Amino acid sequence: MGFLERCSLIRLDHETVIPHFDCGDEDLNDYIRSDAFEYNKKLLAVTNLVFSGADLAAFYSVSNDKISQQDGFSNRSYDRFRRAKLDTVRTRSFPGVKIGRFAVSTQFKNMGIGRELLDYIKMHFLDNNKTGCRFITVDAYITSIEFYQKNDFVFLTDSDKDDPHTRLMFFDLARLV
Repeated sequence: MGFLERCSLIRLDHETVIPHFDCGDEDLNDYIRSDAFEYNKKLLAVTNLVFSGADLAAFYSVSNDKISQQDGFSNRSYDRFRRAKLDTVRTRSFPGVKIGRFAVSTQFKNMGIGRELLDYIKMHFLDNNKTGCRFITVDAYITSIEFYQKNDFVFLTDSDKDDPHTRLMFFDLARLV
């Protein structure tokens, strides 16, 4: 039995009480303490909380996204990407979901929770693909790139390789079909 099977997953709403949470990153800590409620209220993101008993072990926020030529592709590289992913389908963009925030409490780090949670997210959008969702994207913090690579995310383009903060990465859900 995995860690998540012993936890409860709760969708954040206006009545949710957030217990103390510290993942070691002040931006993510601040997001869950204050911004998540506002994003939820304005329909900009959905945040899900992972509780182990009364402890908030992890959370993630997702919102609609797309991969398009404006994501740093040249005309030629976008056409190669499009042909490699969809073969004959011509489209200006590919539907996806963005992991906007993803954090595991320091209390629960190095237990495989992050990997389990990413696997859960992948299967959730594959099994509940109600509107068409081909890709999961993330603007990965530079410090988290290795984690996402270990979980089969790849860089979308090289156009952001010199960004000191984040890199755009994606996972193709079709790999699981």
